Amino acid sequence: MFLQNRIYAAKNKEQSSETFFGLDVVKQRILIGSAVAAGGLLAYMMSRSRKVKTIPLGEGWWGAGEKPLSEDQKIYPFTVQTSDKEIEDLYERIDRTRYTDPLEDSRFHYGFNSTHLKKVVSYWRHEFDWKKQVAVLNQYPHFKTRIEGLDVHFIHVRPPHRENQKVLPLMMVHGWPGSFYEFYKILPLLTQNHDGIAFEVICPSIPGYGFSEASHKQGFNSFAAARIFLTLMERLGFSQFYLQGGDWGSLITTNMSQMKPHCVKGLHLNMCMSTRGFKVLLSLMIGPYLPFLVGFSREDVRRLFPFFEKNVYSILRESGYMHIQATKPDTAGCGVNDSPVGLAAYILEKFSSWTDMKNRDLVDGGLERKFSLDDLLTNVMIYWTTGSVISSMRFYKENLQSNPDNRVDAKTGIFVPTGLAAFPDELMHTPKSWAQIRYRDIRSYTFMPRGGHFPAFEEPQLLANDIVQFVKKVEKF
Repeated sequence: MFLQNRIYAAKNKEQSSETFFGLDVVKQRILIGSAVAAGGLLAYMMSRSRKVKTIPLGEGWWGAGEKPLSEDQKIYPFTVQTSDKEIEDLYERIDRTRYTDPLEDSRFHYGFNSTHLKKVVSYWRHEFDWKKQVAVLNQYPHFKTRIEGLDVHFIHVRPPHRENQKVLPLMMVHGWPGSFYEFYKILPLLTQNHDGIAFEVICPSIPGYGFSEASHKQGFNSFAAARIFLTLMERLGFSQFYLQGGDWGSLITTNMSQMKPHCVKGLHLNMCMSTRGFKVLLSLMIGPYLPFLVGFSREDVRRLFPFFEKNVYSILRESGYMHIQATKPDTAGCGVNDSPVGLAAYILEKFSSWTDMKNRDLVDGGLERKFSLDDLLTNVMIYWTTGSVISSMRFYKENLQSNPDNRVDAKTGIFVPTGLAAFPDELMHTPKSWAQIRYRDIRSYTFMPRGGHFPAFEEPQLLANDIVQFVKKVEKF
């Protein structure tokens, strides 16, 4: 994800930690005492600066050609469709695939192991029923509406009518290489009654992903996506609502909360990034030894340290895709947009390692430990049939053109009620004390017992439970 510029600062932090512990005991105590005093001053200053700040809403036009004088604002039903011709083309391309033999005992350490890839592709070619999965996709109502020159796709799922039930609108936003389909298993859990609360759920496709039209112009970043989704919620008639996101969805929903905090009743994230600074550096030095002084729990210590191995080397091993997509997405995208097997390998490898890094040690990548092949291949087919993988990859370049820490959103706090679900196998762990630097009103922070980067897909019940308990706190139920 958007970790690029944080990786390179970590080595300096580690070296600072080694310098600190090279001091004698007296000097260490003096430094700790000074740090505690500085921390108190920092807390005081933060309490003085709780005035709600926002980031500019901005404006944009991402359609082809010049912006027209007016734009159709109607919402139209949409149905996912396929054809025999589309399926035949897929089969022909699969049948022409060239494979390279894997290295001996390489498992998933070099990427998707081609021996297991052949098994997945065989299932795809001979057993996977795309027409059946299209019917599954259409079980929920789909819509499109035109915003800033783009046809924006979303599903809109309402709960059954019940007496004495409070219905709360909730937008859930996916990331890469996911899609709106990630939320299909959590939707029935959220639309059921929870002691008088149920959710009306809106799951849009980020423009350039799946059935949402891609931008025709350069510069479509998270700010543009956030503004478009705010317009979507307004168009649906919601003046206040809840937001949930992970991966790019966490950044987009955070930006939405910064643009219009008065509209966001609560923000729930299963991934968030901290900022760098004195507090983070101090906690890295002291945290392993005196965690209570810097607001760490034992679980924080277990997930964070040794920091360099768990948060630098580990990310470097898993972020090659990000550097490519943040620089030359169109070049890398040519191959995966033309080859269905190449696309499947590229996408499914992330569902292996990002679910649990230990899956790299397995010959099958552990893919079917949490997912079915039908679900995994349905997500791949959303990218394949829409030809959207390149435009989805471009989102990295548009958001990482410059240092993310210098963006206006990185310098602006988030003041809406926030709930954080910290899954143990997420790519990076963010302790509550770090999250509080940006998210100033954390109502709920949960160490989740299991799960990784795709919790709505992996552990829908766990994620649904955490969303519900957070919202109940906000609503004072």
